[in-house]
Amino acid sequence: MITLDTSAIFALLNRSDPDHEAVRSAFAGDGGPYIVPAGILAEIGYLVERRLGIKVLDALLVDLQQRAMTVDCGGEDLARIRELAARYADLPLGLADAVVIACAERNGGSVLTLDFRHFRAVAREGKIRLQPAR
Repeated sequence: MITLDTSAIFALLNRSDPDHEAVRSAFAGDGGPYIVPAGILAEIGYLVERRLGIKVLDALLVDLQQRAMTVDCGGEDLARIRELAARYADLPLGLADAVVIACAERNGGSVLTLDFRHFRAVAREGKIRLQPAR
């Protein structure tokens, strides 16, 4: 089970992204399920529509609708999200990353991300594992 960060979803959808193949390999190496925290949907939607276009956004929405990736609402994570955002305010971690981390902690700990600057600091706590390995 892998919790997806915005950076990983964007690279997966963008064939010209330098990390596209690394993210594809991470998907191929894990049978899923793939978890998309609901808290990052607006962020990824905005990036995809603005940079890759409405057709790619629609392809993502089809994948979500057909449950190729599972949307996790994570309402029970709010206390942990607040804790993470406060503890790592100096990064700044931010809401979207805190949502991904809290979701991953609850779902087995694996995070597919390319944003190692923020996630690596939290991974040192030992509650999440980062993929793809760099």
